[in-house]
Amino acid sequence: MKADEMWKVSTGKGVKVAVIDSGVNPDTPSLKGQVLADEVPQAVAYGATKDYTGHGTTMAELIAGTGAGDGLKGLAPGAKIVPYRIAADDLKDKTERKKTATSAQAIRAAADTDAKIINMSFGSPGGNPEEEAAVKYAQSKGKLMFAGVGNDAERKSLIGYPAAYPFVVGIAASDENGKAGEFSEHGNYVDLASPGLNVPSWCDETFRSYCTGRGTSHATAIASASAALVWSAHPDWTANQVLASLIDTAGRDWAKDDPSTYLGYGLIRPRKVLENSSFNPGAAGTDPLAKENAVGVTGDTSPSPSASTSSQPSKSTSGGQTSAAASSSESSDNSTMWVALGAAAAVLVVGGGAFAVIRSRRGA
Repeated sequence: MKADEMWKVSTGKGVKVAVIDSGVNPDTPSLKGQVLADEVPQAVAYGATKDYTGHGTTMAELIAGTGAGDGLKGLAPGAKIVPYRIAADDLKDKTERKKTATSAQAIRAAADTDAKIINMSFGSPGGNPEEEAAVKYAQSKGKLMFAGVGNDAERKSLIGYPAAYPFVVGIAASDENGKAGEFSEHGNYVDLASPGLNVPSWCDETFRSYCTGRGTSHATAIASASAALVWSAHPDWTANQVLASLIDTAGRDWAKDDPSTYLGYGLIRPRKVLENSSFNPGAAGTDPLAKENAVGVTGDTSPSPSASTSSQPSKSTSGGQTSAAASSSESSDNSTMWVALGAAAAVLVVGGGAFAVIRSRRGA
């Protein structure tokens, strides 16, 4: 992605990104001064600055980490983080669970701030009316929402929410060569792909060291950071225009009007927008995903023989409580390779190569 070149044009300064996750620790070296907890009235009550897994803090650092103290430097180090905490299976403490917001509450709260982008590196195999209504509310407030499509493709291939809701940009995970990760869910709700393999991540809630992680969660954070870079350079653009620019410049070797079920419109490349100061993002009110949002989710995924058909959601299905980071699968994405904190320092400069990959057309 050639981050060093992009930072000459934009670092994401002036853009706030709401991170709805397991909480965000504002005291890691990389996030000191980057987390705006005072902008969340319920920050203390909901425990927004107490991360119970390290997952949300990793997402925040991938977006806006400064790299200070040998920490992780994110793709948009000039951006700021507005934290929200929701519950996942990892949160066993009943008292702490009562402190957390629901995903719907967090999305609505984020929509009422001046954060331009909402990062949702979490998911569940079913939607619910309250969460979907919150997404529509955030869209009405002009927010750009990104969510991971899910990490279970190797096992059962379920449709992931909130990524599958209209007005949420579904992000798949790819490697440095532009190939979708085998774990990354696929379907017509995949809109863009972003690097999501071999990514530095906090190993756990102790924040002592980084591990190597993977997941559509990580890819989502990098997509949010990419949008922050573009929006910072073009503060007068709308969410539609920022998204349209990322879709238009995405790396792909297929026709734009024939998106892939694995990589959507391609690998996100904000550099291609930033290097053209006169880039035309289209009309402010034109939704670049109007077709997908009108059609909704179609059956590109199917249950495994052991999966219950009742677990396959449709747009009208009311599923279970959404959990942060789809914790059962997300936590398994971290490898056992431990990296000393000092050695993990590094600027996150993730690459994108050719797109000679096997794919499935959405219309097939």
